[in-house]
Amino acid sequence: MGLNHNHSSRSGTSYHVQVEDRGPVFDDATEEWVRRVNVIAYANYGEPSARIVYGKDHDFPDVRTHEHNRAVAQRIQDLAGEVRQVLEEKEARQVGRIKQLLERYYRSRDERLKREIEEANALFPFVFARAFQELKAERPAPVEAPPPVEAPPPEPEETVYPLDAAQREIVLEIERVAEELRRDLAVLKARGAADDILQATCAKLLARAKDSLTRRDTSSEFATRYLDMTRNSLVTACRQVRARVIRLGKE
Repeated sequence: MGLNHNHSSRSGTSYHVQVEDRGPVFDDATEEWVRRVNVIAYANYGEPSARIVYGKDHDFPDVRTHEHNRAVAQRIQDLAGEVRQVLEEKEARQVGRIKQLLERYYRSRDERLKREIEEANALFPFVFARAFQELKAERPAPVEAPPPVEAPPPEPEETVYPLDAAQREIVLEIERVAEELRRDLAVLKARGAADDILQATCAKLLARAKDSLTRRDTSSEFATRYLDMTRNSLVTACRQVRARVIRLGKE
C-alpha cells in the first residue's frame, strides 16, 4: 500500500511525493512492533539537481484488520495532502531568506553573499525567481543614503535527507526518536521527576542530534558512522526516559 504523487508548487518547483506503507517494523526506542508509513518528497524531480527536501515516519498500531487497513489507507491520502502544504511553507521561508540575501548584496556588494545567491539560484531556480520578482515589486523608491547593512539572518536549519537509502533511514529514525524523547522528557518535567543531570544529558544528546541532521558532510563512511552513533545514543536515552515515565504512571 502506498502512493506516488507529482506536485508543482506555487513557485513552479516540481516535487515528487512518495508515501510508503512499510508494514510491521520493530521500533528500537519503544521496543514495540508498529506499522510504519514513510513519507519523502523530492524537489526538482526529474532534474540533475533533484534532492530530498522532506522526510518523516508515521507510526500506527500494528493491528491487522480490514478496518485498520482502511484507516491507514485514508491516512496515507491525508498525508500526501499535508506534505504539499509543508512544501509550500518551506518554499515561503526560502523566498524570505533569498530576498534578504538580495537586499544585503544590493547594499554591500559582498562577494560571500554573491556566492550564496548563486548557490540558491542553482538549487532552487523557481523559488529564486519568485523571490526576485516579489522583491522587485516591494522595493521602495530610492533614497539618498541607503540604510545600514543588516546582520545576516541565521541559515535555516533544515534537515538534510541523504539520497542514500541507508543513511536516510537513520536520519528519519533520529528525527522520530528525538521527538519521542522530547515528549517523554516534558512529561517528567511537568511531574517534577526530571533531575538536572537527566535534563542536561538529554539536552546534549538532542543538540548532537540536531547537528547530525543538518550537517552536509560529503564523506559517506563518516556520515553513516556519525549518524549511527547519534541514533544509538538517542535510543538508549529514550528507553531510559520512557522507563521513568512508565514507573511514574504506576505510582
